[in-house]
Amino acid sequence: MIDVNALIGTHDIVLMTIDTLRYDVARDALSLGRTPNLAAVLPGGSWEERQTPGSFTYAAHHAFFAGFLPTPVSRPKHPRPFAARFPGSETLADSTCVFDAPDIVTGLAGLGYHTICIGGVGFFNKESPLGKVLPGLFAESHWTPDLGVTEPRSTENQMTLAAAILGRLPREQRAFLFLNVSAVHQPNRFYLEGAEEDSLASHAAALAYVDRQLPTLWAALQRRAPAFCIVCSDHGTAYGEDGYNGHRLAHPVVWTVPYAEFLLPRIEA
Repeated sequence: MIDVNALIGTHDIVLMTIDTLRYDVARDALSLGRTPNLAAVLPGGSWEERQTPGSFTYAAHHAFFAGFLPTPVSRPKHPRPFAARFPGSETLADSTCVFDAPDIVTGLAGLGYHTICIGGVGFFNKESPLGKVLPGLFAESHWTPDLGVTEPRSTENQMTLAAAILGRLPREQRAFLFLNVSAVHQPNRFYLEGAEEDSLASHAAALAYVDRQLPTLWAALQRRAPAFCIVCSDHGTAYGEDGYNGHRLAHPVVWTVPYAEFLLPRIEA
């Protein structure tokens, strides 16, 4: 387990949620060699199977920003990397970075981190009071239709924006970067040639597209400082399993998500 307290102040921190990504699709894409840029950074070259605290984006991210990230399937009381202090918590350890704050974004800002949100799905679009709640936690937040679910080049645009923001920050300024990657979320049919509707196959094709864009982000991070990265899904989605479609429902394909945390070293130019 990574000692997060030992990294505060020296490492940038990244939380990237690949919205709606199913664990089984992520696992199989990795084994088939379709996600080489993820394979290069995942510990042991594999995803960890976890369970999400929320079955749709808004609920899951509220939990994440309170420090309740997806839980290991076999270790439900696994210590958390970050936590907002509250009485009776049973998942803290010496390695947990605990904040006297209502959320980890505010907590990291209090430790001198510049907090950045690059939104993807509608709960980050700032086009309504509801869409402003999650981005409103951050000092700097971004969303345009070019970053959203209907744009086939959304991840490319998100990674380019992230690299530009990181590039303009002084190297000594530590950053907390949150990215909500929108491409895997429906509609994803345009990532599979000839597809007329979303499917598990187009879901996997969207993930392969996301993977191809990741070197832009990795390079931007490594030009600045070492980085502690968490990459996970907020929830999965159903494509007809047991008669279910979509998410915001209780089914294993929705609750079971991929998770990874890892360190990226700084690379001297």
